[in-house]
Amino acid sequence: MHRSRSRLTKVFFFLAAALLLLVVLSALPQHAAPQPSGSEFVLGIDPAQSKVHWVLGTTLHAVHGTFAFKNGTLHVDPATGKAAGEIAVYATSGDSGNDGRDKKMHKDVLESGKFPDIIFRPDRVEGKIAPQGSFSVQVHGVFVLHGSEHELTVPVQAEFLGDHWAGSAKFNVPFIDWGLKNPSNFFLKVNHTVEIELELKGSLQNPAAP
Repeated sequence: MHRSRSRLTKVFFFLAAALLLLVVLSALPQHAAPQPSGSEFVLGIDPAQSKVHWVLGTTLHAVHGTFAFKNGTLHVDPATGKAAGEIAVYATSGDSGNDGRDKKMHKDVLESGKFPDIIFRPDRVEGKIAPQGSFSVQVHGVFVLHGSEHELTVPVQAEFLGDHWAGSAKFNVPFIDWGLKNPSNFFLKVNHTVEIELELKGSLQNPAAP
């Protein structure tokens, strides 16, 4: 009987000690779950101030042209490099300054009536983003052309200036290797890759700005 009471006393003491420990631990400061850093940049693209230039080499001469931006917004977290958003260009705006050539480009190559937009969706940024001033980064994402998706990394030079930003980028698009029709003929051969140059300007939501 004495041993039974002794065991019950020990069990009771153990339970009381455990309860007291839980009470003490609950009173201590707790580590909160990780929260967003609040350092996300939001970059808007102003179509009126931004431009797409392109150059396509041929056996006779280089063809120069432009496209117009439709819209664009990029979300970038400099702490993680994660990016999101979308940049859209009007495929129907492609212009090389030659009506006959442009008609063929839109009808046979881009099929812009069927695929009216060219889109880039960024998913990550590699490189250090300065809260103010100039910097260079690599922007990786998915490039949507002629209805098909392709991975693409674009080198970007940018400058943050208060509540606005400006940037530029140069890269190549292997449009024929990506399945678009080759516009070459017996007399004229074109390169399989078109050179793209972007002029970018727009608004900036910068958490580091004063």
